[in-house]
Amino acid sequence: MPTATSLERRLTLVVSKAEIDAATSKQLQQMGRKLKIPGFRPGKAPLKVVEQNYGAQARSEAVGDALSKAYSDAVVAQQMRPAGPPQIKALESDAAAPEALRFEATIEVYPEVPMPNREALSVETVDCEVSAADVDRTLDTLRRQRVSYTTVARAVQKDDQVKIDFLGTVEGVPFDGGKAEGFEFVAGVGNMLPDFEAAVLGMSAGASKTFTVNFPENYHATNLAGKVAEFSVTVHEVREPLYPALDDEFASSFGLKEGGLAQLRADVEKNLRREIKARAKNKGKRSVMEALLAQSTFEVPKALVDAESQRMAEDMRNDMASRGMNVKEAPFPPELFKEQATKRVRLGLLVGEIVKEQKLQPSEDAVKAMLEEMGQSYENPVEFVRWAMSNPQRRAEAEAVVLEDNVVSWVLQSAKVQSKAMDVETLMKESG
Repeated sequence: MPTATSLERRLTLVVSKAEIDAATSKQLQQMGRKLKIPGFRPGKAPLKVVEQNYGAQARSEAVGDALSKAYSDAVVAQQMRPAGPPQIKALESDAAAPEALRFEATIEVYPEVPMPNREALSVETVDCEVSAADVDRTLDTLRRQRVSYTTVARAVQKDDQVKIDFLGTVEGVPFDGGKAEGFEFVAGVGNMLPDFEAAVLGMSAGASKTFTVNFPENYHATNLAGKVAEFSVTVHEVREPLYPALDDEFASSFGLKEGGLAQLRADVEKNLRREIKARAKNKGKRSVMEALLAQSTFEVPKALVDAESQRMAEDMRNDMASRGMNVKEAPFPPELFKEQATKRVRLGLLVGEIVKEQKLQPSEDAVKAMLEEMGQSYENPVEFVRWAMSNPQRRAEAEAVVLEDNVVSWVLQSAKVQSKAMDVETLMKESG
């Protein structure tokens, strides 16, 4: 049987003209009992009239049904696993069998997926401990999130909130987004381009300045990327930040009814440890999956890659639309995602084969334990677990996580594992 790729198969389908004629006649009779044809009472039109009006439709449906059965029978007989719908084309009639219609179905089948050699895999896990300094840093971040500002009569410093007017031009011509009045931003924290922030630092209310700003080569607005702009800025107001004190009153603002700052600190440490554990686990999981993928070179069905590419493109459009962006003017052809989609499909097939061969399906207890772990971030963990166990989508998400965890554990049993020490800040940045 000729193949265009290692996964492509061609089947010759033969259907009887007599069977199609009989099925067409039966379909027309059934249609005739229900149709309303002008000049005849409902269901009383002669079969010949019904055939004149609907014969082509009835025959097409009869051929489709016959082809569907012939295709299904052939796939079962040859023990094939189609990876997508078939492409069917008509063939010339066989002179030796004029009473039959011949078709050719082209399909892709699932590949044979070889089990990975665990001993040859090199993976990296993360060892990260939460210190008192990490808890202090998190508490300070919470303080900064509750910042307020007060007007001061001094020059702009880092972390000050500044109110300005500005006008930007490139070669003397204003550009879109280059003008604003009463614009507010926090200075020195990376909200604006470095040259812009550096120029505003040190200015006082009432002061004006003209300066140049270099737009980076990879700037998101392509008409400004790599360009040098001239900005004129006037400062109207300088406000310094006021941060709340770390005390029991601050703790109560988070809904803590007792325990004060000590309880807040304990809660922060608990949540931080849970977050770090999850991020370290995910980095280890990514390392395992990347190692598996690097060892796997089997061919994947084009139909599955095309479907995944379409899904990824649609997800991108939906994500951008949810951010208020005009996706109609930003098309995302599926071809852009083909490489990533191919990796996802290959990894999905490999993980599925490992789960099947090693019997790593998630148990009921493991799924419940995973949901209990997820529920720790909710106000009522017990109620969350009860709801999630009865919610098919949420339950499926938990099962998928447990399944991946089972595969990771199986790989780590024999792979070459290197544990990398990492501090909390670095882990948060790398996995953020």
